[in-house]
Amino acid sequence: MAEQMLQFVKTDQEMPQKRLKEERAQDFLEIYGEFILEKAKTQSSRCSQCGVPFCQTGCPLQNNIPDWLKLAATGRLEEAYQISAATNPLPEICGRICPQDRLCEQNCVIEQSTHGTVTIGAIERFITETAFANNWVPPIAKGANKSQKVAIIGSGPAGIAAAQSLVGFGYEVTIFDRHDRAGGLLVYGIPGFKLEKEVVTRRIEQLEEAGVTFKLSTEIGKDISFAQLKNEFDAVLIATGVYAARGLGIGEDNQVIQALDYLIASNKIGFGDKVPAFESGQLNAKGKKVVVIGGGDTAMDCVRTAIRQGAKSVTCLYRRDRKNMPGSTREVTNAEEEGVVFEWLRAPKSLVIQGGNIVGVNVAKMRLGERDKADRQSIEEIKGSDHVLDADMVVAALGFEPEELPMTFEHPELALTKWNTVAIDANSGLTSVDGVFSAGDIVRGASLVVWALKDGMEAATNIHNYLREKI
Repeated sequence: MAEQMLQFVKTDQEMPQKRLKEERAQDFLEIYGEFILEKAKTQSSRCSQCGVPFCQTGCPLQNNIPDWLKLAATGRLEEAYQISAATNPLPEICGRICPQDRLCEQNCVIEQSTHGTVTIGAIERFITETAFANNWVPPIAKGANKSQKVAIIGSGPAGIAAAQSLVGFGYEVTIFDRHDRAGGLLVYGIPGFKLEKEVVTRRIEQLEEAGVTFKLSTEIGKDISFAQLKNEFDAVLIATGVYAARGLGIGEDNQVIQALDYLIASNKIGFGDKVPAFESGQLNAKGKKVVVIGGGDTAMDCVRTAIRQGAKSVTCLYRRDRKNMPGSTREVTNAEEEGVVFEWLRAPKSLVIQGGNIVGVNVAKMRLGERDKADRQSIEEIKGSDHVLDADMVVAALGFEPEELPMTFEHPELALTKWNTVAIDANSGLTSVDGVFSAGDIVRGASLVVWALKDGMEAATNIHNYLREKI
């Protein structure tokens, strides 16, 4: 039994057991099992309880990780959950999908000393799932009722986090989303093998029980005007995320499948919906030679989805090397185990089309060059290295850009930055339109769920400060 900390000197790092690759590649269930209690306590006890908790400073939410690890190590799991939930509105989701290997775990002191990081994410997930199983997760606390109403556009992580906080302040909250289910990219953008959807809907149900109203299948600027929202609500939060796909820029882009279209279709099929583009084969990888272009977490989601759909082969093209890949190293390992082939230092130049259909990708070999001011190595093409990679389905996973919200909302007064993100005041969180705030990826650009949670909570505080002055 783990009764003290600093056990990293005699206890090795151990992750929860993964399902066999042959088994997990056949379905969309999560691949990691749960820790058993003794294993969670033992792994928590590896924490060094260092004087400067770099794991905490490496977390956008500044989660008090050393304290809840110590509580978990001594079996005080209900208290551990309370500490975890005090700073994180969705700890069970962050425990599953945060790239801990680039955040808290990367900054772990014992990781830097080559003893192997504490498995923070897996323990965070275990603590929260244990709390749900034992009914330790309380309903969302509602503050004293206020007469003011807040509209949130977007039900993704920023919107969810903001809604939780606003309910706590006592406001009446309505969330609008253009999709038919709440959760944003948590529901439609992330595959079930990383985040089973019941985990998200459990939190949505909590918000509904707390009095939050969801207006789904409702597109602002089409089903209801932005001006109407401003008139009916005392404050509006724009938390739409970023959905516009970046193009490949190699011609014939209309032949290429966009990553988000592909992932949304797959997740809808998982819900039992009918998706004509999937049924026709357009968004179904079964029996196909699939090439995914990109090196981030979205690309990893696409290649692993294609494996589960029964693709004949799956190849990931990335223009830099493995070391410079922006995606989670764990996800790359999981993908390789499941049969994905990675072609490093390869960039697409053009599509090979025959009879109106893709039959291949013309690829050039690349090499790394000099580092720029941001210490990022440049890349250059190796002349004469062109070759054709067979493919009959190409998925572009190059990231996302903001949509033109002033045009979509028919509200040109809404100011944007030079990157087309919504411009906000750094102190008040207000946009250029009085009473309108914004948070999440639509402000900072495509980023991580954990940053969206932080932004959503901060936006709720800004809205609260604004509305208090209006009473």
